Amino acid sequence: MDETQLTDDARQVTARYVSAMNSGDAETVLSFYTDDAVTIWEPGKQLRGQEHVDAVREFVASRPSMRAELRESYVAGDAALLVVDWAIDQPDGAGGTTHLTGTGLDVLRRGADGKWRYAVDNAYGDSV
Repeated sequence: MDETQLTDDARQVTARYVSAMNSGDAETVLSFYTDDAVTIWEPGKQLRGQEHVDAVREFVASRPSMRAELRESYVAGDAALLVVDWAIDQPDGAGGTTHLTGTGLDVLRRGADGKWRYAVDNAYGDSV
């Protein structure tokens, strides 16, 4: 796990998360989340706790290729809201690729160490 990817600049979280995802290191990806994080990787389906951890590990193991662009960021004290356009190409196991895109709404929380982590990772925030 490479926690050196964590940052004290909320605007850098997206790029560093993408780098961790593309590296194939699930434990580093998981370090970007608070202990009580909620992920919504399918509209309407929340993942928490061990279910979230298992989903991240399984997804990263599939070796996706992710791209993302920070569209907007707002920081208020120890909370931040990011609006992110993203695309993922995920191997489908049959020699092809599934292409996924969306606009995420991400809520970050600044930890006691000054580093920003996802508290809410809503990949399909534009669908609500």
